[in-house]
Amino acid sequence: MGSLNLPHASSFKGGSETILRNVLESILKTYLRKNPTSNTIWELVQSMDNEKICYDHFTFRTFNVDGYGIDSLSSFFMDYGYKIGGELDFPKNKSKVKWFSPPDVHVPHDGHGLTYVPLPRIVIAEVLLDQLSAESQGIIRKYLKPEGGKQAVLSSTLGSLIWEKPTWTDFKQLAKENEFAAWTLIHGYTMNHLAFSVHRFKHQFSDIKFIKQFLEEKEFKLNTDGGVIKVSQDGLLLQVSSISDKLAVEFADGVTETIPASYIEFTQRLVLPQFKDVPFDEVKEFHRREAFELGNASNIMESTRFTADV
Repeated sequence: MGSLNLPHASSFKGGSETILRNVLESILKTYLRKNPTSNTIWELVQSMDNEKICYDHFTFRTFNVDGYGIDSLSSFFMDYGYKIGGELDFPKNKSKVKWFSPPDVHVPHDGHGLTYVPLPRIVIAEVLLDQLSAESQGIIRKYLKPEGGKQAVLSSTLGSLIWEKPTWTDFKQLAKENEFAAWTLIHGYTMNHLAFSVHRFKHQFSDIKFIKQFLEEKEFKLNTDGGVIKVSQDGLLLQVSSISDKLAVEFADGVTETIPASYIEFTQRLVLPQFKDVPFDEVKEFHRREAFELGNASNIMESTRFTADV
């Protein structure tokens, strides 16, 4: 494992890079264990010529409540060299998103798994409670324990709620106003979705159009909001996502219902116009389109939409 060139991150020394990668690996394993469709797609990607999988980003959700906001999770990653990349506001979902760019690390050319690939961006969304009704705020605050957000990373790695599992009655009432908040209440800090880094693939999967065709032929349900391939206004950010798994969950009042879980995404970042003459084998990440776009992200969020009345 190569050392990091991060003089600003004093905590990054010794085995700290190993710790970070082990945490990300645990988060990934928990996500795949809890989401059968995402796991099937992940295995298909990996099986393509024994692919070296790279990730564009890992995404999480939380609540903008003292001790539980974006900082409850981002502080861990920033201790390991991540930096704030930007943020987006989503008035429809009454939420805000911040994304964090990873530190530069040395990556062996012959490795595989999260141990030997570039680190993913981290994306964290928070529900803005003060924009919800008093009734919805009351439901959420009833479950959140003081200072519970301190266990955010542990919750993500284990896939366990920090707070008590909600009742179906509370979940159903919250979902009527804000499905984004209801999803977060029942799933907590479990990873909402991962995105593959398409341009890092070495075979046909390096073309997002092929990925779309491949997934459709395999009869996976894809998010069609804004088109199956979501394209940024500058045409340089292309994204495809599945529809979330629907899993049976037993709520605290003994009711079992099927609700949306997590999904999986493919993200392709094209080379910026000013670097179009750079030879292909010399193109680096900084030559490619960075950041995210509101339109694409808004449509992708619909992957966890409740397709049935709750």
